[in-house]
Amino acid sequence: MTTMTEASVREFKMPDVGEGLTEAEILKWYVQPGDTVTDGQVVCEVETAKAAVELPIPYDGVVRDLHFPEGTTVDVGTAIIAVDVGGGSAAPAPATAQPAAAQPAAAAPAEEPKAAGSGRQPVLVGYGVATSSTRRRPRKGPEVPVQQASTAIQTELNGHAPTAPAAPAPQAPAAPAGTDRPLAKPPVRKLAKDLGVDLTTVVPTGPDGIITREDVHAAVAAAVPAAPEPSVASAPAAERTTPASYDTTRETRIPVKGVRKATAAAMVGSAFTAPHVTEFVTVDVTRTMKLVEELKADKEFAGLRVNPLLLIAKALLVAIRRNPDVNASWDEAAQEIVVKHYVNLGIAAATPRGLIVPNIKDAHAKTLPQLAESLGELVSTARDGKTSPAAMQGGTVTITNVGVFGVDTGTPILNPGESAILAVGAIKPQPWVHKGKVKPRQVTTLALSFDHRLVDGELGSKVLADVAAILEQPKRLITWA
Repeated sequence: MTTMTEASVREFKMPDVGEGLTEAEILKWYVQPGDTVTDGQVVCEVETAKAAVELPIPYDGVVRDLHFPEGTTVDVGTAIIAVDVGGGSAAPAPATAQPAAAQPAAAAPAEEPKAAGSGRQPVLVGYGVATSSTRRRPRKGPEVPVQQASTAIQTELNGHAPTAPAAPAPQAPAAPAGTDRPLAKPPVRKLAKDLGVDLTTVVPTGPDGIITREDVHAAVAAAVPAAPEPSVASAPAAERTTPASYDTTRETRIPVKGVRKATAAAMVGSAFTAPHVTEFVTVDVTRTMKLVEELKADKEFAGLRVNPLLLIAKALLVAIRRNPDVNASWDEAAQEIVVKHYVNLGIAAATPRGLIVPNIKDAHAKTLPQLAESLGELVSTARDGKTSPAAMQGGTVTITNVGVFGVDTGTPILNPGESAILAVGAIKPQPWVHKGKVKPRQVTTLALSFDHRLVDGELGSKVLADVAAILEQPKRLITWA
């Protein structure tokens, strides 16, 4: 890191983009030394233990130094970029971009003394890319040479080692100076970074010129030359025991960080802190499935996504209202049970960055159409990788839908700080005794895990039985309301 002496140079520090987070990893720099930036312009993307967010700069000026290269984990409060706000001319840009840590010391000015007041930077986290007049230096083709692409990438793309040379595909020309950065969602940018793909060389096929995951994979496939498959007949006998489709490296190591690291720590802490108990019930949900189809045709739900999860969520909310003590948390320090008089309903979502559990605030107070709207927004935001840290805080009870993977049931682990989690299995036709006769009915299995310190067997059983009863006879949503 170089040192800066000009009084006009401002140091932008890594902010706390969530509540109580201590560090974040720099995923991507969108500017380089010499670029002009404006107030509110996004300069980098960072990943915390909860989400990936873009950071806007809070002032105008010229970038003088990037203190850390991409892939570096930086503590909150540490300066990450220096900007000359004095109106000086931009520093001359080198011909090719290189990490800030590897740039010669003469390429950056000296660091100014820290300004008084080390409070949090006024960053508007989560804002989209602001239009700006950023000037970028010319780029020279792809960042990663073809011969440096790894065999692991080939295996991921094809499912086996390539057997024939891949024909080169046309590449998009490098972005000229003065153009905006390529359009791509954060998960796609992360994928491109992991695979070593320069997004400026990728031909977009998405709407409005957005680069998709398929575009990134296609770029890698076009750049990786196929290696000839070894002949099994000519190979030594000791080598023929290994299938030709397997990579000889045998293993792939993936760093545990970001969302996955936080999830792992939280699940271990929950599993070995709260004594888990799981109960199961299999229920006929044929009437619920019929109601789902009727609601889809109801004008009150026009434009909303109506599915079984909506009625399962509503059933759980009614069961909590009938058994409010289940909606609680354990305060170890105070040795108290804290009963919540509101429900922030968490929905476990699998994303490219790992499992996250955003929650619907005050779900108990929402009508069925309002709940449908909130569920739709939650799922859409999670899939786009735009879930904010605030959306994942303050949950009181969670639903995890393992049925979407064709799984019958499971024993879910509590989300830390919560007392119960409901797992929903696959809904499928099964033989069932209905009105004295065996008939095919739509059946599912529910599993409720709860913290046995504050939820005893009776309370947990009542909650699970109420949910099952509502799904079997959904008219109870009215009679029990």
